[in-house]
Amino acid sequence: MIKSGFHHPTSNKKYKKMNFNTKVIHGGQHHESATGSVNVPVFLTSTFAQKSPGVHSGYEYSRAANPTRQALEDSLASIENGARGLAFGSGLAAIDCVLKLLNPGDEVVAVDDLYGGTYRMFTRLFEKYQLKFTFVNFDDASKIADVITDKTKLIWIETPTNPLMKLVDIKAVVEIAKGKDILVAVDNTFATPYLQRPIDLGADIVMHSATKYLGGHSDVIAGALIAKDAELGEKLHFIQFASGGILGPHDSYLVLRGIKTLALRVQRHSENGMAVAKYLESHPAVAQVIYPGLESHPQYELAKSQMKDFGGMVSFTFKSGKKEDAVKFLEKVRVFTLAESLGGVESLANHPALMTHASIPAEKRAELGITDDLVRLSVGIEDAEDLIADLERAFS
Repeated sequence: MIKSGFHHPTSNKKYKKMNFNTKVIHGGQHHESATGSVNVPVFLTSTFAQKSPGVHSGYEYSRAANPTRQALEDSLASIENGARGLAFGSGLAAIDCVLKLLNPGDEVVAVDDLYGGTYRMFTRLFEKYQLKFTFVNFDDASKIADVITDKTKLIWIETPTNPLMKLVDIKAVVEIAKGKDILVAVDNTFATPYLQRPIDLGADIVMHSATKYLGGHSDVIAGALIAKDAELGEKLHFIQFASGGILGPHDSYLVLRGIKTLALRVQRHSENGMAVAKYLESHPAVAQVIYPGLESHPQYELAKSQMKDFGGMVSFTFKSGKKEDAVKFLEKVRVFTLAESLGGVESLANHPALMTHASIPAEKRAELGITDDLVRLSVGIEDAEDLIADLERAFS
């Protein structure tokens, strides 16, 4: 039993009944037992003293468990309503851990519109270990059923997707996988648990690039997994321990601190995202605005049913269809920062074809609809009026 005061959240049932805004601060958390510290200390230690060989307080070596990382992992489990949380050195390290559940010859069905790093990992790293990946447009759940075989062991979902903001009906996918020994994993980075909780909808694993909204301040690289049940959580923890892709204690502290303001930040991200999306939809230079909260989004009704609000990610294209217009626009923004990543308090602008999704072959991008004039915005928590004024200047 861990005696430091950082217990697994299932050992404290009162946190399960809390509402979300309370969970981000208190869920799975305890005052540090030795001093009563309200905030978890940063335990900068690689190893822990033992009273006798094999007799210890629950911590032996920080790759297996560290009290600061444990506090973060318990918070992750709490806010996603899962049984076990795990924190990694990056979002890709978390994905790597999930794929290591599989064996050569297993098949993965994945949504076709993926973060470029995920696509790169699937196709350039794990295909050579005899894993087969099939990429499908999940707009119609029947398309998933058509490609599932007896070798399919994992369905990988992003919703909303990156960068085309497609939605996947998580409940429908779970229903298709039911009884088939297939894990359903959801990359919940764009939505965050404030807006969407996939485990409540039946998913087995939730993944986050905690670099983004969970950390929220563009100052840490981190990843997270949350398992629906304890047995699966233990399997993932073994892979994490054996592979070593852990998150360090200081970075764990930063993510945990970010989570405490997650509800406030994402509420503001969503308000600003809607304001920016409506502004763009009315602009004469814009051809299409892709935002789940707009009635023009083809899956608007699914977004309303599956998400609490619609987030801060907005993509759009130009009526001219020219890459040059997108590049010129991005060079002129000033309040928005031209940079990769997303989910920080500051607004960021990105050109997927040249930046975040450059690792996807050009022909594949064209097939998906990631055109050279597509711009992806991560709308921050600044005053919406200033953001819109910045966009107006960039269009001029």
